[in-house]
Amino acid sequence: MTRFALLLASLLSAPAQDEALPGTEPLRETRDLADTMMEGLHRYVERKIAESPEGRRAFWKRDPSSREAYEKSVDGNRKRFLKIIGAVDPRVPPRLERFGDDASPALAAETARFRAWQVRWPVLEGVTGEGLYLEPVDKTAGHAIALPDADQTPEQIAGLAAGVPAASQFARRLAENGFAVLVPVLISREIEFSGNPAVAMTNQTHREWIYRQAYQMGRHVIGYEVQKVMAAVDWMKSRGAAKVGVAGYGEGGLVALYAAAADPRIDAALVSGYFAPRENAWQEPLFRNVWSLLREFGDAELATLVAPRGLVIEHARGPEVEGPVKPPQGRRPGAAVGRLGTPTWESVRAEFARMEALLPAGFQPRELVRTEEGFGSSEALRKLAGVLGIQASTELSAEAPRERRPAFEPRDRQRRQVRELEAHVQNLIRGADRTRDAFFLDTTSAVKSLESRGERFRTFRVKTRDPETFAREAERFRAYFWEEVLGKVEDPLPDPRARSRKIYDREKWTGYDVVLDAAPDVMAWGALLVPKGIKSGEKRPVVVCQHGRNGVPKETIEGDHWAYHDFAAKLAERGFVVFSPHNPYRGEDKYRMLSRKANLVKGSLFSLILHQHRQILAWLRAQPFVDPERIGFYGLSYGGETAVRVPSILKEYALSICSGDFNDWARKVAATDSNYSFMFTIEWEMPYFDLGSTFNYAEMAYLMVPRPFMVERGHHDGVAPDEWVNYEYAKVRWLYTLLGLSDRTEIEHFGGGHTINAARTFDFLHTHLRWPKP
Repeated sequence: MTRFALLLASLLSAPAQDEALPGTEPLRETRDLADTMMEGLHRYVERKIAESPEGRRAFWKRDPSSREAYEKSVDGNRKRFLKIIGAVDPRVPPRLERFGDDASPALAAETARFRAWQVRWPVLEGVTGEGLYLEPVDKTAGHAIALPDADQTPEQIAGLAAGVPAASQFARRLAENGFAVLVPVLISREIEFSGNPAVAMTNQTHREWIYRQAYQMGRHVIGYEVQKVMAAVDWMKSRGAAKVGVAGYGEGGLVALYAAAADPRIDAALVSGYFAPRENAWQEPLFRNVWSLLREFGDAELATLVAPRGLVIEHARGPEVEGPVKPPQGRRPGAAVGRLGTPTWESVRAEFARMEALLPAGFQPRELVRTEEGFGSSEALRKLAGVLGIQASTELSAEAPRERRPAFEPRDRQRRQVRELEAHVQNLIRGADRTRDAFFLDTTSAVKSLESRGERFRTFRVKTRDPETFAREAERFRAYFWEEVLGKVEDPLPDPRARSRKIYDREKWTGYDVVLDAAPDVMAWGALLVPKGIKSGEKRPVVVCQHGRNGVPKETIEGDHWAYHDFAAKLAERGFVVFSPHNPYRGEDKYRMLSRKANLVKGSLFSLILHQHRQILAWLRAQPFVDPERIGFYGLSYGGETAVRVPSILKEYALSICSGDFNDWARKVAATDSNYSFMFTIEWEMPYFDLGSTFNYAEMAYLMVPRPFMVERGHHDGVAPDEWVNYEYAKVRWLYTLLGLSDRTEIEHFGGGHTINAARTFDFLHTHLRWPKP
């Protein structure tokens, strides 16, 4: 056959590209639909961010009639702020310890005006603060906490070490002028201790290393450092301090602002090199990501949490960071992108001016200082002292302190601080089963946890076969999971304006690309496979077949892809209607940054995916050949991740099958002792705030009750070891059995890897979607 004849035969056998599914408009889009979807989703989220300053008004009911009335009126805002920065653990009793030995004595330096002591103080169980305590030789005029940038040491801003010009040594300047100053060390942006030598070392900064594991457990590197400041305030107040101020630069400026917003006992704050509009916070390093921050709080709103206490903002050149660093030899890549620079004077002034619209004139003493060189200027410190009501000079003497610790090594202190926080988070992970039970199962009337002879077990308070009661009580957890953990898109579903085009014409089924409108700039797209020979009025069951990371719908249909083996096409051949949606986890950092942007306005990648699936389900249920009560879900890998998030929330899915993903998700995301963990990979979007303390995969599966739920597991699947998978699934099996639903759940193990096996799962679909096997 000639080349022309081959081409002609190909054209004649190809489906007509403009032939649409009945009831839909023709799909004319010529660009890559995955790219079109991603671009629209970014526009949608960026618009939500741009709208957030105006939307914050709904969360505030400020009453400036008196200080007492004001504090009461913003109490809810403050509690929500403490929650989202992870400052939620009880602090231990206050104490400050001066410590040292012959090689590193407690007295680190001494001048005619102050002594510098090496100190530490307890904060949480197993967590301490460390740094310097600068004690005036003469009478103490006031008390302050001075916070260096993350890449500075306490010694540098106290004048004991090189690296910060004398004019910017603001801790030293305060101490020389009568302030007792506690100078904590912050978790740095270095990478030396980021990793586990027994597993792998990474190129993540220390701050990102702590952030990624802490965020999953509802904690945050920022919250830990705010807690260290609050523990310092505890100690100062216990010693009779009448006034306490806080001053910080760069990352220390962030912590100073957040600590003053969090703790009403802090009487004034100086924030240098940080304050600005936060709508571009998603461009900053990952460790600054705070769940839902912009929905309620910009820097101006946080300043109103400081009110009526005093606030000084210093516009200074901020830390300049381009990340991530190239991983040195022997370290794994995977750190998130992010940069820091200096905001413009105009943007800082505009954010400062926003406070005027939020508070009545004169309610809060506040100052805006512009510094052309350096930071922590004499003018800014003088204004801080003024709003504290302290008359103090801020001049700097000619006598610089001299380091007296010949063996002092800042890296050892940094290592201790990093490892303490890591140990605290890892302890939370080890206890997370009990934390989640206390959150979920123990609060239902169906299940109660009891203590007996020192052993913990579960028993039922009501008859065991009562799935309806359990399902009814689980509704509030479904709402919490959606609204507070994943984030819920509030936009109503529009007319889908369905568009389609025929892309397959096979012996037993016909396939269409289908595009639906889900929100402004948000589309849902997938491939619909319709079996041939459906009779008029007949309604078939549907299987939604979900691809994994970096996939597209066609990979589930054709080409015998090693992971999917055409499982969507095989199900269509068995007579199921099949819909293979595109989920937007394609393009690596494109979708990771999408989720990062959404986090700022209380959203995530799965907020968007859920909204798309809402529209997909609504459209599928309206099709004349679909039985709306028999729509199942079957996904692999990231599609398996979808299988325990989307159907658990959207009850229109009659069942769900999770393939190649089910495991102990808290450990998978945040454990630092396992090579299976995302802590050592490029998947920096995987932590979801507080997910590990509220919902693991068992709890997500509980939300499926009484609907059928199945796990497909290859023994050689590298996502997780068998013991993680089996342990987590055993909890699901336990609940289904006690509720009399043992026939509605199962797990299939097979001798393969990260792939669709399509054996017991197909039987499961036929059984529970009530469709005869061929």
